Amino acid sequence: MEVIVSDQQPQTAAAKAFLAAGAKKMLIGGDWSEAESGERLDSRDPANDSVLGSVPRGGAADVDKAVKAARQAFDNGVWRNMTPDDRGRILWKVAELIESNIDELAELETLDQGKPLFVGRWAEIPGAAMQFRYFAGLTSKIQGETITPSINYQPPGKNIFAYTQKEPIGVVGAITPWNSPLVLEAMKIAPCLAAGCSMILKPAEDTSLTAIRLGELILEAGVPEGVFNIVTGLGPEAGQALVEHPDVDKITFTGSTATGRTILETAARSNLKKVALELGGKSPSIVMDDAEMDIAIPGVANAIFFNTGQVCVAGSRLYIHKAVYDKVLAGVADIATNMKLGHGLDPDVQIGPLVNRTQADRVKGYIDGGIAAGAEVVVGGEQCGDTGNFITPTVIANTRQDMSIVQEEIFGPVVVAAPIDSIDDVPAMANASRYGLAASVWTQDISRATRLASAIKAGTVWINCHLMFDASLPIGGYKESGWSRDSGIQAIDHYLETKTVCAVV
Repeated sequence: MEVIVSDQQPQTAAAKAFLAAGAKKMLIGGDWSEAESGERLDSRDPANDSVLGSVPRGGAADVDKAVKAARQAFDNGVWRNMTPDDRGRILWKVAELIESNIDELAELETLDQGKPLFVGRWAEIPGAAMQFRYFAGLTSKIQGETITPSINYQPPGKNIFAYTQKEPIGVVGAITPWNSPLVLEAMKIAPCLAAGCSMILKPAEDTSLTAIRLGELILEAGVPEGVFNIVTGLGPEAGQALVEHPDVDKITFTGSTATGRTILETAARSNLKKVALELGGKSPSIVMDDAEMDIAIPGVANAIFFNTGQVCVAGSRLYIHKAVYDKVLAGVADIATNMKLGHGLDPDVQIGPLVNRTQADRVKGYIDGGIAAGAEVVVGGEQCGDTGNFITPTVIANTRQDMSIVQEEIFGPVVVAAPIDSIDDVPAMANASRYGLAASVWTQDISRATRLASAIKAGTVWINCHLMFDASLPIGGYKESGWSRDSGIQAIDHYLETKTVCAVV
């Protein structure tokens, strides 16, 4: 398939000014800094490989400076001792600033990551603002509880008074991925700051521009110097140093299961710092014979092709009841065939490039491996465009459960389809994966839907929808899809310690 990528430029004056302002710097202790090494990394537009700018290649020395700044800000109490209401007001201001700069942020995200503009403008950037607004409201809801223990050996005439109190965990290191940079960063930053912690953010090296812009907005909102810091750089350098640092109290990470396992092992060797992991997925979409086809067919197509399939909860396994298998498969294939590929700033584009050539080659390798194993490409399967970063929306049939394309996370616009005979087949097929991040069930029978939702081992199950997100809804997985949860009330607890106080009075 031919992909014509015209010379797309941002339309907002703010985005143009941000890119024209020159090389970006890291945020450490309230100051914008170069890396100690002086080295830099190019930030490229994945649609045409043009250089957008550069960011510092931070390393261990820069991480150490950032951790010291974060520790000083935490220990002096400038943020954690602020009244909850005042912290909430500042976080609310961050949300307002994101919304007032939404067009600029969306264009920067598209240029840096490749996603179609509508994905950032109407879903992800508003979602980032929502995170800050939601957790701004929770700053005043952090509370312990009184407990009546059954201790029967207190001194005569005395009572036991016991209670718990919640305290911020301390200095947090956040390592975030490249697929949805700003909203996934917000999912870490907002609850962390709401809890009263300080943070060092290590954004993905391929997509650091909106993280830097967000840092500017966070300072503008009034977050004190040193409370929020950014160190850009490579994972094995800056990320590794952050995980190893003995004065970091917690690491929160979103990314691959393999990297998550490495982080966990490193954290255990250093200071047994707490770790939260939101990892890979191979989420099933299950279409039953009574599904409302006008909703189900575009729904399962969107579940895999949204953001070019670079979504951890993408519906990459499609199980279809045999009575409607041909109809659903043809419908999804028709949608895939008619999607326009190109530069994300083109308003007609529905599928942008993969984030870089390495990722595109990886996705194509999975497709070729599936064909070699006997699978059939119904539509798509091509790697195209001048950069080689484009993969055509791909539907694959004639699959087996033991195939790599069925078992492994591809992280591209590739869905594998298989028929099911009855509802009794669904749990075993859906759960035949080392992942358990999300799933969707498409049926008009609410009893059937809720039974399947209970039987599927996944952190999120959508019914007659997919990719429905809200700051109030916890996100996380079972099995090798990770530990803990982002978003929702539970998320703030991951940045808090519970202290028990027991007194004889």
